[in-house]
Amino acid sequence: MGSLTDIGVSAGINILSALGFLLAFAVLRIQPINDRVYFPKWYLKGTRSSPRHLGTVFSKFVNADLSTYIRFLNWMPAALKMPEPELIEHAGLDSAVYVRIYLLGLKIFVPIAVLAFTVLVPVNWTSGTLENEKGLSYDQIDKLSISNLGKGSKRFWAHIVMAYVFTFWTFYVLYHEYKVITTMRLRFLANQNRRPDQYTVLVRNVPPDPDESVSEHVEHFFAVNHRDHYLTHQIVYNANHLSGLVEKKKGLKNWLIYYENQHAKNPTKKPTMKTGLWGLWGKRVDAIEYYKKAIEELCKQEDEERQKVITDPNSIMPAAFVSFKTRWGAAVCAQTQQTSNPTVWLTEWAPEPRDVYWANLAIPFVGLSIRRLLMSVLLFFLTFFFMVPIAIVQSLANLDDIERLLPFLKPIIERNSLKSVIQGFLPGIVLKIFLILLPTILMTMSKIEGHISLSGLDRRTASKYYLFLFVNVFLGSVITGTAFQQLDNFIHQSASKIPEIVGESIPMKATFFMSFIMVDGWAGVAAEVLRLKPLVMFHIKNAFLVRTELDREQAMDPGGLDFYYSEPRLQLYFLLGLVYAVVTPILLPFIIVFFSLAYVVFRHQIINVYNQQYESGAQFWPDVQRRLVIAVIVSQILLLGLLSTQEAEKSTVVLLPLPVLSIWFHYVCKGRFEPAFVKFPLQDAMVKDTLEQAHNPTFNLREYLKGAYVHPVFQRNDIYELVAIDEEEKNPIVVTKRQSRMNTPVGSKFNSSSGTNEGDFSRMPPT
Repeated sequence: MGSLTDIGVSAGINILSALGFLLAFAVLRIQPINDRVYFPKWYLKGTRSSPRHLGTVFSKFVNADLSTYIRFLNWMPAALKMPEPELIEHAGLDSAVYVRIYLLGLKIFVPIAVLAFTVLVPVNWTSGTLENEKGLSYDQIDKLSISNLGKGSKRFWAHIVMAYVFTFWTFYVLYHEYKVITTMRLRFLANQNRRPDQYTVLVRNVPPDPDESVSEHVEHFFAVNHRDHYLTHQIVYNANHLSGLVEKKKGLKNWLIYYENQHAKNPTKKPTMKTGLWGLWGKRVDAIEYYKKAIEELCKQEDEERQKVITDPNSIMPAAFVSFKTRWGAAVCAQTQQTSNPTVWLTEWAPEPRDVYWANLAIPFVGLSIRRLLMSVLLFFLTFFFMVPIAIVQSLANLDDIERLLPFLKPIIERNSLKSVIQGFLPGIVLKIFLILLPTILMTMSKIEGHISLSGLDRRTASKYYLFLFVNVFLGSVITGTAFQQLDNFIHQSASKIPEIVGESIPMKATFFMSFIMVDGWAGVAAEVLRLKPLVMFHIKNAFLVRTELDREQAMDPGGLDFYYSEPRLQLYFLLGLVYAVVTPILLPFIIVFFSLAYVVFRHQIINVYNQQYESGAQFWPDVQRRLVIAVIVSQILLLGLLSTQEAEKSTVVLLPLPVLSIWFHYVCKGRFEPAFVKFPLQDAMVKDTLEQAHNPTFNLREYLKGAYVHPVFQRNDIYELVAIDEEEKNPIVVTKRQSRMNTPVGSKFNSSSGTNEGDFSRMPPT
């Protein structure tokens, strides 16, 4: 384990870095020129105007009000001031619940830290085992950890008792939080305004029919089987190529507007451009005429592609968004099996329109399983091979390995100042650099898997990233503590010895994780509020690339909270806190500082910066809960492994019920609360429908849903024929083009598996 000097150097560097970021933010945020960077959410809501429109030329760029510099930290209390109901209304339930995860960390670890420092730290400090061992090298931090207890010591009972106390306290907090979040979700859904996804179901794997098109087949099936509730449907097209043309045309139109504005400012001079790459070379031409001609040609291609999509049967996917007259009807359809064949007519709640990831709707349903299998295999190899850079990072924390492999560096490494930087700061920053590109890679893998909603992509990527962090950052950092030597020992040991190997290594890695928390948690969170990259990019775009007002809006667009990236990192801190609470309690204050700072920072960010792309109603919480319970179980198993190496087998047996209790607790919470995140209660749906019908009986739901689930490239083109039975039609007779097979000796090779004799219905149109 590293020394107090190493930790002190690392803490000093990271505290100064964090303070520097926070002070820079406090000054930069009040400058008029940066207003769109630090308050973009209010601009998008239309409640804030640029301060650069007022005052002198100097005051348009620099804040000349000295009193604002005195109150430079007022953003912190302002971030905490907004009540939670107002925060939900302002930022959405997803953002409000995400911030509660940081608060949950404080609820769990502050009482645990108080108990650990009151009970375990004195027990460890007064043991004196390390002082009595002759020739053993140790540091003051080792005396605060379980490493200071001798083999077979009765003091281990204090750690066992505290393990039970910490576990039950964590259970209590998690159960109460799950209950609160569930109540918040149900209340949010009950009070939510009308949205298209409340009435709409996504149906996939529509079976082929020889007599009807996909659209006709969908209409026929739901008009028969949901005759009192079916309203309309919109089929799904494979318009990915058309989407590319539309995006390209948007870019060309933006350039055209820019050059037209330039020409309007100086009518005597026509703007010109070079036709080569990035306008750096090539033939010089009239820019306005060039882009008009390019747009005209692209419009022709777009029209041809649009007609192809509409008319080509291969562009029509066997899927549709089906809407119902009531929420109750949609809930029944989304939460039930439609036919006796469970592989066709598959229904699920449709994502809200903002949440749909249209590109993946074009993926055939039968190929999804193969895609997900391939991505699982790829994730395994990616996780395994990433052990190599993890081992290199851990070698930086083990100077003996470096000196043995590179003996010529020994005189340099042995310098006290450089030694402290290498062991206390460098491993954490190098590991963070290695992890920068990983979330993007994992998100790409999730897209290949074929998930059809942005929220689903976020949740799936978060699961991959957490698995990666658990295996590589946590287990990898512990196992590869002495680079490849210990890794080789780990590979050649039996599986039953793994908890012992990992458990014995955990105390030795406490200083590395302290360094990681300070780099990633303290300085990283402070850098988050500074938004240095968006700040620089906004001013570069504003100076060189912004041509229109649309460009300016895109330049300041903050995007949403990167849940797939931030939530797994957050879960890693829970894992570290739970594992080290009993083993090395000195790590807990570092985690508490992180949760405190992050709570204030991210509350500020969701109020002023981030603009969520979708609202799932905190649907991610069951995943958060499950990962927290897994962290509890892992901490218990590793404590078992550690104590089994300390000749405390008899007392270790007492810990065996803890993992069992944790699994039982998980299933209790799963059965009690998870259904609220998966299903929508029919009773609540009926209540909401009844109230809405009473308050607004003449509302035209068909018109409201008309364009809700139209592919974005068709939003301004009336290509969807919204066919449906008339809302007031009570006649159960359904139109169909299917030929009767009642007297046909041989049935069709196609089977709709609808569970009804659809051929028995009359072909008479409704009157």
